[in-house]
Amino acid sequence: MTDVSRPADGDDAPAGTAPPGDSETSDPGDGATGAWNARRLLGATVTALAGVLVLVALVAPSEVNRLSFGALLRIPVEGLIAVALLLVLPARPRRVVATLLGALLGLILVLKVTDLGFSMVLDRRFDLIADWTFLGAGAEFLSESYGGTAEVGAIALAVVAALAVPVLVTLSVRRLARAAAAHRRVTARAVTALAAAWVVCAVLGAQIVPGLPVAADTVAADVFDRARQVRAGLNDKETLSTQLAGDPFRDVPGEQMLTALRGKDVLFTFVESYGRVALEDPELAPEVDAVLDEGTRQLRAAGYGSRSAFLTSSTTGGGSWLAHATLMSGIRTDNQLRYTNLVRSDHMTLNGAFKRAGWRTALVMPALNRAWPEAAFFEPDTLYGAKELGYRGPLFSFSSPPDQYTLSAFQRRERGPGRTPVMAEIPLLSSHLPWTPVPPLVDWDDIGDGSVYKGTARADRSAEGTREAYQRAVVYSLRTLISYVQRYGDENLVLVFLGDHQPARTITGDDAGKDVPITVVAKDPAVLDRIAGWGWQDGLNPDPQAPVWPMESFRDRFLRAFGPQSTTHS
Repeated sequence: MTDVSRPADGDDAPAGTAPPGDSETSDPGDGATGAWNARRLLGATVTALAGVLVLVALVAPSEVNRLSFGALLRIPVEGLIAVALLLVLPARPRRVVATLLGALLGLILVLKVTDLGFSMVLDRRFDLIADWTFLGAGAEFLSESYGGTAEVGAIALAVVAALAVPVLVTLSVRRLARAAAAHRRVTARAVTALAAAWVVCAVLGAQIVPGLPVAADTVAADVFDRARQVRAGLNDKETLSTQLAGDPFRDVPGEQMLTALRGKDVLFTFVESYGRVALEDPELAPEVDAVLDEGTRQLRAAGYGSRSAFLTSSTTGGGSWLAHATLMSGIRTDNQLRYTNLVRSDHMTLNGAFKRAGWRTALVMPALNRAWPEAAFFEPDTLYGAKELGYRGPLFSFSSPPDQYTLSAFQRRERGPGRTPVMAEIPLLSSHLPWTPVPPLVDWDDIGDGSVYKGTARADRSAEGTREAYQRAVVYSLRTLISYVQRYGDENLVLVFLGDHQPARTITGDDAGKDVPITVVAKDPAVLDRIAGWGWQDGLNPDPQAPVWPMESFRDRFLRAFGPQSTTHS
């Protein structure tokens, strides 16, 4: 008896093969029949799993906030086209095409998984041209926060997954192609019905999960977006050159720059992961707001004024250096390729503007423990890395010294008696993920070389990465800054402190945006008079109605406000 549902084109088992027990001349017994049924069940299970894997590769979203079972209940038009093509091909071409389609789909699935990781941490998808260095940065973070074993394990797992996923998807597509060829008539009817359903759903705009149409074209849209992304990356150097050529301060002489700040020590201090969520989230805000409000009262009583608002960072969840470059250069730097192209240019940063105007300039990088050639772009007279800061205590979050030690070391080296005015850029890292352990605030006179912290750096592993740990870390950093101004502030101190980016999505939730608080603190009222036209709010704690600027707009506004021709306009 011939099984007409099987092809006779050499792709599958020979037609006419009958299962054990079907032969009229043999009686294999219940054992053979049971074994055949078990193999048949196993084969059907493997085919079903292959179908699920291919469906996931075709329709799974690339954003973590859209992941759900409902997101898989969609009809992929690319899958229907592929099945129709495979049905009309002879056996050998079918195997070749199935292999190529499987490999391509496997690579797409690897990119989707990478996108999910980026969306979870950076709230955006992976950039094929610009983001490869983030993989190294992630490995470095694991090593510095959890040790070398975690780094090696994560790298090994990532490599295995990157190799295994395309292979598994390719094998799955080949298996499904054989199954489709073995049941041509049923497969053709199913494809026709699903194609009709796709058209109807497309016309009606049907959705099970908001924003994800049932009539899916995920792969086609993804390929189109990737192509556009690659094109933009390849053209970035030309785009950046156009922006740099329009710099209004490029040829301004130093004696005409920053005249309203002559004689001042100006500190630009980035508080790691200090985002808008810290001020407005119902669970996080009460304690953070209390610290800022009390700090406003304390500083006001000591004669200091302050103004606050928000900036929209170029990054979120990580990539602090992108935010630093954006603020200091006035050029939006939202990926590594743009950063690399920018730091290779001769564009003037805020650091460079101060240096041109006669200030000593310093970069204070408490976690820097290797060569950093990009530092030259920021034109520091002095670069303080971990070694130069001379810390002798235990390391805290992200393998860094406490923020209080960083500021204390800077104070001793750059703001002592008889020193000329300094402009410094200082990232504070105690509020860096995983946000534990949080250092204690100590008396400034006791800090010394950091030995005072011995025995205080025991991390609560159960709290790592939690909202409570994040809140405690941010509170510590803010209290440290307020305490620094109280202890070391004077008529000539101007402090600009801001967040570099929002924390990870695990803290912010979905759709939190990229806004970070920024504050200017000064004792000399003439400094704050210069920015009166900005409309920023009084105090350290901006409320939801405070102005919001793009972070890249700050450099030019700052230079205009403190130049000779400006007083209160922006």
